[in-house]
Amino acid sequence: MGLDDGVRYVGAGERRARLGLRQQLARTARVDSPEEVAGALVALHGSDPATVYLAVGARLTDPTGTVAATERALYEDRSLVRMHGMRHTVFAFPTELTAVVHASTGLTVAARERASLIQDMAKAGAPDAAWLKEVEESALAALARRGQATASELAEDEPRLRVQFAYAAGKSYEGVHTVGSRLLRVLGVEGKVVRGRPLGTWMSSQFRWAVAPPHPELDAAGAQAELLRRWLTVCGPATEADLKWWTGWKVTDVRRALSAIRAVRVTVDEGPAYVVAGDADPVAEPVEPWAALLPGLDPTAMGWQQRDWYLAPALRPALFDRSGNVGPTVWWDGRVVGGWGQRPDGEIVWRLLDTEGVGHEARTAIATEAARLRDWVGATRVRPRFRTPLEKELAEPTG
Repeated sequence: MGLDDGVRYVGAGERRARLGLRQQLARTARVDSPEEVAGALVALHGSDPATVYLAVGARLTDPTGTVAATERALYEDRSLVRMHGMRHTVFAFPTELTAVVHASTGLTVAARERASLIQDMAKAGAPDAAWLKEVEESALAALARRGQATASELAEDEPRLRVQFAYAAGKSYEGVHTVGSRLLRVLGVEGKVVRGRPLGTWMSSQFRWAVAPPHPELDAAGAQAELLRRWLTVCGPATEADLKWWTGWKVTDVRRALSAIRAVRVTVDEGPAYVVAGDADPVAEPVEPWAALLPGLDPTAMGWQQRDWYLAPALRPALFDRSGNVGPTVWWDGRVVGGWGQRPDGEIVWRLLDTEGVGHEARTAIATEAARLRDWVGATRVRPRFRTPLEKELAEPTG
């Protein structure tokens, strides 16, 4: 492909060079703190708590203190916050971005979630919205007093959180919910509470809640423009399909935000795409070949909906679960070339699935990254929350 009516073509090779630099994966692009990683990437996937730490460690100049530094950022300095964001998914964001995320993506989802909770309670004959509001205010006050607390601990202060109601009666997925579990989820989407320190290690999915840091209420359209500008700066060029998928917005919202930031149209192999103003020129900085071992749900592997330029379709059955969650991946020079896992003894094992252009230099670099990962993870056994075929095979070999 070439130029089309003056619109510059950005090939897969150039996109991979941008990826290495802007996703902080090339050796020269690595940084020194979790805040720098999150600030550059906009958001770190947090559905699996371990992903935040592993994604940070892969991008640090010295990953030795990854766990301590990330815990400090999340739970002491509060410079990073785990909260619901795009596509109703939990991410870790820089604290200064929480207002933008809340206004751009949280408000619409929050209104739907609260209405759904009230409707489900009404169908089950549970107390009404006024009662729920009273419980909510009491629970938030209790959480403010405690600083951080689990749902069970909050229920000690506000027993009405334990009230149960039937959900989806007569359906195959019917069950019983507590007011506390549903209400805290709604409050999370509304930006009133955030995920706090886990009950166990940094890999634990059991966590405490904390009152969300205060933030200004922003105009939704302005917040959408700001979020898209930040993401497109690190991930551009991206197609409209990529943008709609990553944000979870309606296409009209995506187009309005593109117009607001005066995004520049280019073309990629998938068709029309966009970069931020001033970013259409070729990458000037040479990028040395690089290797990386990235965790499941890493923001780079999950950054685009259309992934063929960095992940061959033939690799997907081994590297994704049935819900579309990517597992641990091995990268060489901007492409996914395999996957990795950790055995019970702590050994990091990896396998190449795409050997095109992966010679001795690449294999040596990948082995170096595996050793680097093993060194800072130490005796900790990391098991992804969403397990994929290759990861399970590598981590739990039979025979």
